[in-house]
Amino acid sequence: MKIKNIILAGSVCFLTLFGCTDIDENVYDKYPADEFYGTPEGADIALANVYAQIPGEFTREDAPGVGYAGADNGWYDMNCMSSDEQVIPHRNTGDWQQDFARLHKHEWLPTDAIINNTWNWLYKAVFNANLAVSLLEKSEADTSKIAEAKVLRAFFYYLLIDDYGDVPFFTDNNTTVDKIPQAGRKEIFDFIVKELNDNIELLSGTKGGNYYGRFNKWAGYTLLAKVYLNAQVYTGTPKWNECLEACNKVGDGGFKLHSGEADPLNPLGSKYYELFGDVLPDDETILPIYATLDIVSRNVYAVRSLYGLHAQNLFGFSGWNGTIVPKDFYLKYAANDIRRNQFLVGEQPGGFNYTLNVSSLDNPGAGPQEGVRNVKFYPAAPRTGGGASNDFPIFRYADVLLMIAECHARLGNAGAAKPFIDQIRQRAGLDALDHDPTLEDIYNERGFELNWEGHRRQDMIRFDKFLLANEFRPASPAFRKLFPIPTSALNANLSLKQNEGYPGR
Repeated sequence: MKIKNIILAGSVCFLTLFGCTDIDENVYDKYPADEFYGTPEGADIALANVYAQIPGEFTREDAPGVGYAGADNGWYDMNCMSSDEQVIPHRNTGDWQQDFARLHKHEWLPTDAIINNTWNWLYKAVFNANLAVSLLEKSEADTSKIAEAKVLRAFFYYLLIDDYGDVPFFTDNNTTVDKIPQAGRKEIFDFIVKELNDNIELLSGTKGGNYYGRFNKWAGYTLLAKVYLNAQVYTGTPKWNECLEACNKVGDGGFKLHSGEADPLNPLGSKYYELFGDVLPDDETILPIYATLDIVSRNVYAVRSLYGLHAQNLFGFSGWNGTIVPKDFYLKYAANDIRRNQFLVGEQPGGFNYTLNVSSLDNPGAGPQEGVRNVKFYPAAPRTGGGASNDFPIFRYADVLLMIAECHARLGNAGAAKPFIDQIRQRAGLDALDHDPTLEDIYNERGFELNWEGHRRQDMIRFDKFLLANEFRPASPAFRKLFPIPTSALNANLSLKQNEGYPGR
């Protein structure tokens, strides 16, 4: 049996798997490798290497665009800025590259850095998940830990097929990049569904505590529901009943909507915004990303939106003057909707003025104070000009309720959908609908409730809205519903076939 020296340094402590920032080393000397990963400590280390891929990191030369959300130039930007909810315009002062405007105008190319960053991040995450599965299985680790690694791998493959369609597929790392076969979207969908159905019940049912930021049973069923929700897009065959069943399983976890009551101590005036602060409430939050500035991840989204001097006035550090909310998206919100409080438009204290209209995204670009700004993730301490410590909700129960409403409506039972959408509306300070919800009502409510949380592109595609013209571009061709396989990936594996509509090598 091979003997390895295994060192656990504080730098690999991640989320509440380890709950530490201590940089002292614990040395596990001459531990048999086949046994070490079977111990609770060893299993957590194997899983930590996978979970460490989820928080967003700053763009670095050695790891650009890493993470699901929190930083920039990766998965979050690719999926959110290609939708109608946000964009970073090039500024006529010369600030900001035009990659974000190209995403919003559906003009991205296979050579674009954000497309490539996201691909590389997801395949690094798959590689780490494969490694964790292998180590845990060989060590005969606790079945719940093996299941957790497999569910994590399914999560990353779900993101891959959602963005890129037919992609390279492997579960064994003993394959070189140029030999990994490209599998069909449906084939990988079937794999994801089987992995989830085989493993979710093996996961812990614990909420919060050591499972804050980890896949427990309820996060697993939410992921399964999301996969089924989009089954028609991925495979051509809808799975509305299966999605409902998974959502009902999540309901067994005892979740409820967090309070939306007024709170004068909250900078946005409502307890609702605790859902986007530091340490998210576990009554509604199902799967968060843990962030503490300069220790684990960060959340840049509010400071990235605000004009430099305005952020200086509010927080004591300069904003990046980046992300804006397109006018048409903002104007859909009712004036008495508490969710409208996240947006800043018009005159602001200190003499700043965010205009509703944006003259140009790219040529010559927007003026410095053009565009509605968003502080949904109002910076939580510790915070600096480099970001804040807001955690990020990957899954929360409001999304599950809206999935239930959508499934009922698509199955022809809009009356059954009404109580679920009304819960969301009434929490936001709105009246219940005076009619059974249409699919348009549900689509709009998903936008109101889940904006800037990473769901909008997927929703727009499922509701046939993604290709429609907007104020910045004409209608898009159908091939834009998928991103291209990056040119670098095509060059590394000559057997890969590019998605329709995009140039190849």
